[in-house]
Amino acid sequence: MDGYNLIGISHRDLKKKRDALIDALIEYGKTRGHDITVVFDGWKTGEAQEQKLVVGGVKIIYSRIGDKADAVIKRLLSSHRREWIVVTSDRAIADHAWSTGSIPISSEDFLNAIERYALFLSDGKEEENEYYDHRRKGNPRQLSRKEKAVRRALQKL
Repeated sequence: MDGYNLIGISHRDLKKKRDALIDALIEYGKTRGHDITVVFDGWKTGEAQEQKLVVGGVKIIYSRIGDKADAVIKRLLSSHRREWIVVTSDRAIADHAWSTGSIPISSEDFLNAIERYALFLSDGKEEENEYYDHRRKGNPRQLSRKEKAVRRALQKL
């Protein structure tokens, strides 16, 4: 997942927001048992080499100076051919994910899934799983192949 895509970049204290995201992902990963990798841009202020850390079971990658997180995510998807759930709102990353057999989930849908899961844990009640209200041509009662894949991935979250 693209870390700055999830939290945005217009914050007074970007480091604090980034740390809060990492903490939330650690807790989410512990309760759900998912392998989580988050990639942050280092292309403007990064190090000469790509930085990789594992904190609380979450793999954190900072791209090297001159590289964007997008390039690192594309490289990971291409080199480790398996069905990943890719959290991004970047169309180019989403298209690349589909082409490598992975399923892209928008940042907004992922954050909603985390919030629903937190509510489920706190209330003990599961909410209705309505994810999309897409308008498209064709039979409105039948989801496209991509919409079905996204729905399955969201149910795993």
